[in-house]
Amino acid sequence: MQKQRRLFLRASLAAGTATIAVAAGLLTPQAVLGNWSKKAFENENLEATIKEITGLSGPEPSAEINVKTPVVAENGAVVSVTVEHNIPGAESLSILVPENTNKLAASYLLSGQVASFVNCRIKMRKTSDVIAVIKADGKLYSGKSRVKVTLGGCGG
Repeated sequence: MQKQRRLFLRASLAAGTATIAVAAGLLTPQAVLGNWSKKAFENENLEATIKEITGLSGPEPSAEINVKTPVVAENGAVVSVTVEHNIPGAESLSILVPENTNKLAASYLLSGQVASFVNCRIKMRKTSDVIAVIKADGKLYSGKSRVKVTLGGCGG
C-alpha cells in the first residue's frame, strides 16, 4: 500500500510540474518536437516541397512502396494512410497530397531499427493522389494511391 501511495504522489508531482511549465510557456510544442521545416509545410508547389524536405528532386516510381488508402473517403478530414516499403537504407518518408493547399501532410525520419511501415491519418481537401516519397542512399522513390473524397476536410 505504501509503495502505491508513493508512486501516486510521484506521478501527481510530475504531472503538476509539467502543467505549470506548459502554462508558463516554458514547455512549448516547438521545444518538445524538435526541428521541422515550416517552409516545407507551407509550400504550395509539389516539386519545391519535395526538394525542401529531402534536398533532392524527381522521385522515381517504385514497386517496393505500397500506399494503402481507402478508395473512397467519406470524410476528407480523417483519411487513413498506411505506407509499407522494402527499400533498404530508407532515411525518410514523406506523405504528400497534390490537391491540398499545403502539399506536405506528414514527414518522418527513419532509422534501421524501425519497422518498414508508417500508419497515420491525414486531411484531404478533395479527390487526389496520396504520394509517399522515400529517401534512401541519395535517391528518391515514390508510390501513390488515389482517394476519392466525398466530403471535404481541408477548407471544404
